[in-house]
Amino acid sequence: MAAKVVGRGAWGSARRFGLVAYRKYSSGGSYPNIPLTAPLPGVPKPVFATVDGQEGFETKVTTLENGMQVASQNKFGQFCTVGILINSGSRYEAKHTGGISHFLEKLAFSSTAQFGSKDEILLTLEKHGGICDCQASRDTTMYAVSADAKGLDTVVSLLSDVVLQPRLSDEEIEMTRMAVRFELEDLNMRPDPEPLLTEMIHAAAFSENTVGLNRFCPAENIDKIDRKVLHSYMRNYYTPNRMVLAGVGIEHDQLVDCARKYFLGAEPVWGSSTAAVVDRSVAQYTGGILKLEKDMSDVSLGPTPIPELTHIMIGLETCSFLEEDFIPFAVLNMMMGGGGSFSAGGPGKGMFTRLYLNVLNRHHWMYNATAYHHSYEDTGLLCIHSSADPRQVREMVEIITREFILMAGAVGEVELERAKTQLQSMLMMNLESRPVIFEDVGRQVLATGMRKLPHELCVLIGKVNASDIKRVVTKMLRNKPAVACLGDLTELPSYEHIQAALSSKDGRLPRMYRLFR
Repeated sequence: MAAKVVGRGAWGSARRFGLVAYRKYSSGGSYPNIPLTAPLPGVPKPVFATVDGQEGFETKVTTLENGMQVASQNKFGQFCTVGILINSGSRYEAKHTGGISHFLEKLAFSSTAQFGSKDEILLTLEKHGGICDCQASRDTTMYAVSADAKGLDTVVSLLSDVVLQPRLSDEEIEMTRMAVRFELEDLNMRPDPEPLLTEMIHAAAFSENTVGLNRFCPAENIDKIDRKVLHSYMRNYYTPNRMVLAGVGIEHDQLVDCARKYFLGAEPVWGSSTAAVVDRSVAQYTGGILKLEKDMSDVSLGPTPIPELTHIMIGLETCSFLEEDFIPFAVLNMMMGGGGSFSAGGPGKGMFTRLYLNVLNRHHWMYNATAYHHSYEDTGLLCIHSSADPRQVREMVEIITREFILMAGAVGEVELERAKTQLQSMLMMNLESRPVIFEDVGRQVLATGMRKLPHELCVLIGKVNASDIKRVVTKMLRNKPAVACLGDLTELPSYEHIQAALSSKDGRLPRMYRLFR
């Protein structure tokens, strides 16, 4: 009988009629006919990994003699993420020229005492398959490197050089000035107003203090910032007791050894004199309104231009991430959710949150309604960003103030459980990424000297109940609101009316009677 190829569907009948021979060993003997449920003969019994308690997952923290903290989290894999987090940012610039953190972020990983240019740094990292990044926020500056774990010594040496020995040449500072100018122009021209509104709501909520100070360098300060100003700031805030060297995917003892080698006794380029002035101001919530009248009709031109919109953000003070109420506020933020009127991906992307069900699904003319929660070590801010046609601004503001008042009302068991589950799953999914684990370890150790593990946070989230939500909202609604407005503001209600709506039982704006419209 001629051999023929047998299709998958005919496999059983082919075997029945003897068209297919059983596979054989190379020695000629046939394989034994063993079911898949039975172990193979001659194969050693597998040994499965077990977890004994949480010891393997704990974040280890060591404080060096100079006050610097070294924190590490072990994680399986060939690569590691190592970096330095510094307790410095725009909130500490009150006694300095505003915009220094923005400059330092742009100047990071430029020439140092050891490396002649940024290219040399990148070439050194490339040998270990590495990349680098620097991010400056309101309260933290973070220098990070992801590379092969075998290159740890090189990476820590490079980080020490970048943070403590930057050259800050005139040419680099001039290039940074150009980059900052471009970024400021881009901020005012981009169709997405989110970054600009976030700056405005912080400035309105914490007027001229701490987290209310501008994160971006103001245009009038660009030419004032030079090497002397930068060194003066770094002398005060780039001190060992304000730093954490964090690592994910490496052995703790190895990281501590490298930290001792490159950070203990290291002389910074600005001299080792003690910090003269360290701003220890506590954030003072002021509330208030910040308006920016702007023609938004030509923001996005093209075949399908975005319609002209007015953007309003209303916020109220919450609590710091060190307080117990931080978890209920995080659940509340998830419960409010929201997003754009069009969201690719369909249900499952927050479509069952309150701002979708009560706002976007009921009011077709609203383009956006999204809740945000910003939290710092001494304060917090929960805000709702909404956007609509300029002629419907008054109605839009009333819809949002009503949502704030409804937060203190009845909370459904299903929506609360959904918000808690969503928050837990988001937390766990984000913490599968090595750079996110690194940032979590660094920020927690910088703020508290230790780290709460994800399973501990999940337990705390699970304990939140409807009375916790009502309690934190009632407390939040006692504050004056912070309001940021961008676009055509002809129909905007007065700040007093918005405040009155948030103090009322139903969240409605006071009625206005006009003789002529």
